[in-house]
Amino acid sequence: MAVDRLLPTPEARDLLAVVREIAKDKLAPRAARAEADAAFPRDVFHLLGQTGLMSLPFDEADGGGGQPYEVYLQVLEEIAAAWMSVAVDMSVHTLSSSAMARFGTEQQRERWLPDMLSGAQLGAYALSEPQAGSDVSAVATKAVRDGDDYVVTGTKAWVSHGPHADFWLLFARTSPAAKTGLSAFQVPAGTAGVSFGAPEKKMGMTASTTTQLLFDNARIPVDLRLGDEGQGMAIALSALDSGRLGIAACATGLGQAALDLAVAYAAERRQFGRAIAEFQGLQFLLADMAAAVESARATYLLAARLRDAGRPFSRQASIAKLVATDAAMKVTTDAVQVLGGYGYTQDFPAERFMREAKVTQIFEGTNQIQRMVIARLLLRELP
Repeated sequence: MAVDRLLPTPEARDLLAVVREIAKDKLAPRAARAEADAAFPRDVFHLLGQTGLMSLPFDEADGGGGQPYEVYLQVLEEIAAAWMSVAVDMSVHTLSSSAMARFGTEQQRERWLPDMLSGAQLGAYALSEPQAGSDVSAVATKAVRDGDDYVVTGTKAWVSHGPHADFWLLFARTSPAAKTGLSAFQVPAGTAGVSFGAPEKKMGMTASTTTQLLFDNARIPVDLRLGDEGQGMAIALSALDSGRLGIAACATGLGQAALDLAVAYAAERRQFGRAIAEFQGLQFLLADMAAAVESARATYLLAARLRDAGRPFSRQASIAKLVATDAAMKVTTDAVQVLGGYGYTQDFPAERFMREAKVTQIFEGTNQIQRMVIARLLLRELP
């Protein structure tokens, strides 16, 4: 069912209407087969770029859509309700492009942003490592200055759509200092010395290929460094709050898809001479699912509106990520329960939704990390 949204402008309402049509006609019909085949849908991102959806939250002066974050996130939610992998990869692209938009020099922005924001180039985010996930200060990949280049050696892990990306936002260590030793780099695909590990065998979101990214004395020109040397930690952390909101919106869309499926099935499935939706026990379950989805939506929209107003939103972003992803896990699991035996089969998408929901509690900072962040910020706000 269509979500009843409060949008800031008529333009935003028209945009969401277009997104719903694209999601319905171009994404939803392909999702199940592509996920079953682990087939990365590169053409979909070209389509989203051509329709302007890959550039929505970026400044119009840079070739972006100039939309507030609350609108962009609701677009992500609509896409996630149709195809979770596409929405998450779109969020990753936004995260990967944000460093160039915010920290790139004028020359770098003129060179790279047009293709990044048009969808001609798809970006991936290379921060995590096998031994450095939540602990960014443990990043060990090294970038050693050698004349006009940096020589990079190391292994990045959990890189979404890594082999299909046209560029990677890389964070590598340029000095031993834990917090000031990281630097950020724009690495184009085809760079010599860059290769990939085997695709991870994941329980869900298999159409979004996840691999290790391997650097073996790869030479990256100095003019592809973003910001100052040692500014990488600040660049990485500056984008993470917004990235968490992207995942919150995706998780909400996934929860909405599961809720819609459960409601429609309950209205049609008959037992004991009547639709199972008429049984109070099932009605309570559906009501709790709806409450969880709408609570998730409310938390990410509050955080987005704070961001759009230029106010601090780190705590609210962590709350949104925590609430929305826990809700997605609960609602998708309950959807399987509503469908009963059919929910456990691949004839219906409920089991896929449940598998896809699990990872939302893990990436962009596990929900245990979100709880730590929330508590730390609460204590910091004490008078």
